[in-house]
Amino acid sequence: MELREMSEACENQEKDLTLNTDTANSPETSGTEAAETVVTENNSGEDNSAPIVNNTQTPEDNPAGKQVATDYSALDKQGLVAALEAQLQKPIESIRDDVNLIKVAFYSLRNAELAAEKEEFVANGNEETAFAPKSDPDEEKFKELLNEIKEKRAEYNAKQEAEKEENLKRKLAIIEEIKSIVSDPDNINKQYNRIQQLQQEFKAIGEVPAAHVTETWKSYQKATESFYDLLKMNKELRDYDFKKNLEAKQQLCAEAESLDSVEDVVLAFRKLQDLHNQWREIGPVAKEVREELWARFKEASAKINKKYQAFFEGRKEKEKENEAAKIALCERIEAIDIDSLKSFAKWDEATKIIIGLQEEWKKLGFASRKVNADLFARFRATCDKFFARKAEFFKAMKEEFAANLEKKIALCEQAEALKDSTDWKKTTEKMIALQREWKTIGPVVKKHSDSVWKRFIAACDYFFDQKNKQTSSVHQTEHANLAAKREIINAINALVADETETDGEKKVRELMKRWQEIGHVPFKEKDKIYAEYKAATAKAFEKFGMKEAQGGLGGFEATLSNSSQDKIYRERERLVRAYEQKCNELKTYENNLGFFNAQSKGGNSMLKEVERRIQKIKEELALLEQKIKMIDEKL
Repeated sequence: MELREMSEACENQEKDLTLNTDTANSPETSGTEAAETVVTENNSGEDNSAPIVNNTQTPEDNPAGKQVATDYSALDKQGLVAALEAQLQKPIESIRDDVNLIKVAFYSLRNAELAAEKEEFVANGNEETAFAPKSDPDEEKFKELLNEIKEKRAEYNAKQEAEKEENLKRKLAIIEEIKSIVSDPDNINKQYNRIQQLQQEFKAIGEVPAAHVTETWKSYQKATESFYDLLKMNKELRDYDFKKNLEAKQQLCAEAESLDSVEDVVLAFRKLQDLHNQWREIGPVAKEVREELWARFKEASAKINKKYQAFFEGRKEKEKENEAAKIALCERIEAIDIDSLKSFAKWDEATKIIIGLQEEWKKLGFASRKVNADLFARFRATCDKFFARKAEFFKAMKEEFAANLEKKIALCEQAEALKDSTDWKKTTEKMIALQREWKTIGPVVKKHSDSVWKRFIAACDYFFDQKNKQTSSVHQTEHANLAAKREIINAINALVADETETDGEKKVRELMKRWQEIGHVPFKEKDKIYAEYKAATAKAFEKFGMKEAQGGLGGFEATLSNSSQDKIYRERERLVRAYEQKCNELKTYENNLGFFNAQSKGGNSMLKEVERRIQKIKEELALLEQKIKMIDEKL
């Protein structure tokens, strides 16, 4: 009687019991395979287009019992090094998140240090581009620990692959034993417990190599299907398993559906992978709910997979955009003609361009992995070449400045050796020759420029002061000349006041000619008397409709005629200094032209103002050149 009841139960089971072929045949069934249940050969009505889930995971990617992340932000660099060293004592598969947090905290501190060092370096008067960070023992130790972690992780991964190969051998052995049980149909009922044991063993075995996942699962499934097709299984036991499995799979469906609200697409996808692993490990459900249940789970999976695919397609498109932008930056920086940079202004202008391109590069995200490193190497190589050439240029200029300083010091020593000489004529010629030579020497570094000039001019001034003391006899003549010039001024003013004067222009010209013929006046009165003369002639020009010639140079020439040779020399040095100042001012404005954006209203206005100032300075320089030339002709 017992045998007949079991036989009848098994006949009913043979009609109802099937295994989900969608699970068996679709790519989503990769990984550790659990018996779904019995499958019949004619169960081909299910949809085999299940969403693809990559089930290749490591404990690092999906750790079990994940804890709240540790806060490392309060530690200093030494503390972070110690924390990283402590991670080496833990299992390598459990430390990825902590290592990443420690790296972020450490390099936040290190970058802050570098920024402070760079700021101090620049504040000390150095070029920003010449900054080179100091070696940091903590950073070197930190990098050593990171390399050790990397090596351990590689060893772990190799061990995992070896374990997968061993798992494959064990699973294949179980499949062969199931096949051997199925090959003895006479004793099939006696092997139920052994089959259950083998199924549990198969489930307990870990992952196998990805290339063998599907094939291994299909072979296992086929073997178990053959067993259950032959087995006269107790119906109550089967119904209990179906009910338990149904509840478990319904729970998985609910969890998969809840993933649609998770904002982190990558996290949702990883959780979906775990749910698929659990699904495969759960046994079969009743045939009448099997397809409906799988369709529900598949639909929830499809939504997550679609989001995941869209996410990576978007990232791929962004990487293409970044690649094009980085190529463009490489081409722009490579287009800079380094050989044409021959001045400080040109180098500074090019440096600003380079730094601007570097800032643009920093704002760009990653390009595709296959080209990102090569593009960075290309960009960095061009930058390194530029700054290396700039360093060479500045080194050469520094050497030139040093040579100029030596030449100017030598002229100071010569002037100091001549300053006590009483051979006024010959020494004056030598002093003037030294001053002319000084003019031909290029600039020196700013910190020495004023001191060496003061030393040189002090020696020259001392000599000419002594000369003036010895030539004071000329003062009487100068006072007589002063009186004569006052008479001319009074005569011009009288002509202006005379309303009946009809030949005023001719008389004024004659008085101006007499003025130029009169010799020097006392130095203290020179500016005052000349101002009175200019005021009187201005009134005369206005009244008689006269035009002043040569843009004011005629008056300057008259002033030279009334000045002693040493005063002319002093005037020349004043004009030379003024000329050099105007040149520096012109250089500053020309350098500033590159800072203005002519596309904006404010930028265009400022640009025009700077251009106006530059033009004015150039006109002033031209006038100074003419005056210096007039002085040189008289010396």
